[in-house]
Amino acid sequence: MEQTLRLIFRNAEGRNVTLSVSNPQDPLNSTDVNAAMDLIISADIFQTSGGSITEKVRAEVVSREVNTILEF
Repeated sequence: MEQTLRLIFRNAEGRNVTLSVSNPQDPLNSTDVNAAMDLIISADIFQTSGGSITEKVRAEVVSREVNTILEF
């Protein structure tokens, strides 16, 4: 099963911004994820169309299972 860690932030214009990480470390530790999100905000290295990332909204893991029926 494929997993993606989605880190959702709010930018300076108040719009949500999502950063996705494929195949995150298992198990995920909420303390580490929170610290990583704080680091992303404080480093201010990601610019969005709505300005800098300013606050955390949530972090979530999305699991997806793909079953190939036919392949050519």
